Amino acid sequence: MKFPFLRPALMAAAVTVGAIATTTAQADYEALPRLLVIGTPSTQTASFASTNGWAAVYQEQTGKSARVVPEDSEIQRYRRLVERQDIGLSSVTAAEMRYQLEGIDSYLTAPVAAQRMVWHHNDTPWGFVVSGDSKIQTLDDIKAGGVRVAQGAFSPAMTTTVRKALPAFLGMSEDEANKVIRYVPASSYAENCRSVVEGRADVAWCAPISSVLSEMEGAPGGIRWLNMDLDNTEAWQRFLEHSPMSLPATIPFGVKTSVGVDGLTSNFIYATRPDMDADTVYTLAKWFHENHDRYKSTHPLSARMSLEVTRSYARRSPIPLHEGTVRYLKEIGEWTEEDEKLNQEAIQHMDQWVSARKAVMDEAREKRITPSADNDEFVKLHEKHTGHLTGFSSRL
Repeated sequence: MKFPFLRPALMAAAVTVGAIATTTAQADYEALPRLLVIGTPSTQTASFASTNGWAAVYQEQTGKSARVVPEDSEIQRYRRLVERQDIGLSSVTAAEMRYQLEGIDSYLTAPVAAQRMVWHHNDTPWGFVVSGDSKIQTLDDIKAGGVRVAQGAFSPAMTTTVRKALPAFLGMSEDEANKVIRYVPASSYAENCRSVVEGRADVAWCAPISSVLSEMEGAPGGIRWLNMDLDNTEAWQRFLEHSPMSLPATIPFGVKTSVGVDGLTSNFIYATRPDMDADTVYTLAKWFHENHDRYKSTHPLSARMSLEVTRSYARRSPIPLHEGTVRYLKEIGEWTEEDEKLNQEAIQHMDQWVSARKAVMDEAREKRITPSADNDEFVKLHEKHTGHLTGFSSRL
């Protein structure tokens, strides 16, 4: 016997149950801010795309708003996080954070501030790319001279990679490299990579997971990747002196032309300020973990935001976790005495750098020394206060 008159009532009951379930789920996230602003690199990056993927799920699950703000300038995104504080999370590479903390290159005169890791974002592969019809077949071909290499002026870390780490890998000094390489400045990541298919540069340092690389791979002539032979341990040792937060690796995913080529992996994390509300960070960590199955398919990189990957990275990272994340990991039994020891050491190490860098600025102000990378007096002052400190590097 059918009871069609019950159908509207049953449907209404189902809607009510669904509403109750949603309301209950959202009640678990009351500590989250009304608006979460996340800063990422430009719209052409996988970092921006993957963040937009989970942000949509986050809004649906929590009833809170999330806004993803593309800021291609690494220095400006850093300032927006620690100075202006108009973003709550920043998607940043561990390599870039090393520059921010140690005051390397363009960060030498920037105000220093401690940061904390909230959650792992992705482990991005990187490599050197050329146009498909380029005469350059191997990295060693660069030594022949007359080669134009794109220089990402928007990121001190990318500048160092091409001006210092690349020559070191080739067994050349910077002065020797300057005689055979012409560096072509690029004001954005997309411009940096596209330069090789637009004829403005011969070689560029790029991440094969970026949407701009898919575009380049489909361009007339396509693209190729230059192998950074993992077996060349001496070359890698020289390279990692300038990029100690990176890990040599065969590129596992990205555009087809890159897969299987030797390059490196650079980790992106979601970072925040130490004084960000601990309850907020605790709840963010909880959401990232409990909802991973819901958002991991929104972008290939989101699969790398699991608890397992976050824990694995945290154990070899010199960047301390935020106290809110630590509290959540303790609650679910994913925190050990060894983890606590390493995290406290990381906090102490970061605090030492922050204190030393602030002492540099205090003395410069007192002695009326102009903070500038071109001012030898200021550079010597920086060395005086920081020279005894150990730099940031991955725990291998």
